[in-house]
Amino acid sequence: MRFGLIQNYSSDIAEIADAVDTYEAAGLNTIAVAEAYSFDAVSRLGYLAGKTRTIGLMSNIFQLYTRTPTLTAMTAASLDSLAPGGFTLGLGASGPQVIEGFHGVAYDAPLGRTREIVEICRQTWRREPVVHDGRHYSVPLTLERGGSGLGKPLKLINHMERSDIPISIAALGRQSVAQAAEIADGWQPIFFDPERASKVWGESLEAGTAKRSAELGSLDIQVQVFFAFGDPSPGALMRIRSFLALYIGGMGAKGKNFYTDIVSRYGFEAEAADIQDLYLAGRRAEAVAAVPDELVHGVTLLGNPDRLRTRIAAFEAAGVTELLLAPIADTAEQRLDDVVALLGL
Repeated sequence: MRFGLIQNYSSDIAEIADAVDTYEAAGLNTIAVAEAYSFDAVSRLGYLAGKTRTIGLMSNIFQLYTRTPTLTAMTAASLDSLAPGGFTLGLGASGPQVIEGFHGVAYDAPLGRTREIVEICRQTWRREPVVHDGRHYSVPLTLERGGSGLGKPLKLINHMERSDIPISIAALGRQSVAQAAEIADGWQPIFFDPERASKVWGESLEAGTAKRSAELGSLDIQVQVFFAFGDPSPGALMRIRSFLALYIGGMGAKGKNFYTDIVSRYGFEAEAADIQDLYLAGRRAEAVAAVPDELVHGVTLLGNPDRLRTRIAAFEAAGVTELLLAPIADTAEQRLDDVVALLGL
């Protein structure tokens, strides 16, 4: 089992950057930087690359629609060259509320776009002249598809130390998870309950793995998880409940919310519907209160050393290869101490 950290959208990058030496001495493997409609992840990853010596960096996630495929490949190649511990390209579709609402780009064909972007990235990293004639992307852009006819195939100017930068895809739906298991180096689920995950994603993972190239090796499963060493404070627990309520209730329209679907398939169908109804009605405090305790403890890593060991073993038994920790203690000092204590186990 490997361990990493998530740098949240709104948290101060300096909190992690200033503690890099301590994290490296403790054996942390990865720092993943989130990106939504926030500060961009690339700038912060570049900043961290100058601070780290052994820790790998990861995007969590670059959204499919906000960069061209070749820019995504260039950015990943650049970050991989800057980070001594290497870079993992985390990709995901996000959702229409962000892509259309903030970026003003149509949210269409996430499955097809994901596959083509992965193909173009790997071609770029092999330093081949990039030639791709797909349904969603044409490189070079041909005259028939709206180009001037003057474009020509080009290859990445820079020589790379490695051409196999890992790609980890954030996916939740049945088809998208199957595709991630087929084509990606890693898969990033959210709200992963090791006791229930196979109910939701087991068939999809099996279907995708059956099509997986042996050259890719086994699939990494990288799970973001709220974490506290010992009993979390009431305020910390409330932050977890609020986060769950936000995603279950507010990250999507009625009938179009991936997170509501996951929680429903875990067996909390009535509770998920109640949370969503309350949240969309503006009764957010009631929505937070409606989050079941069993769900909170199922998707988190909380407790004393014995419970932490038991929970880590459960994640490992469910196929998880890396836990990306989101510490929830009330102070920066305690968050650092909690992570170091966990790595010490």
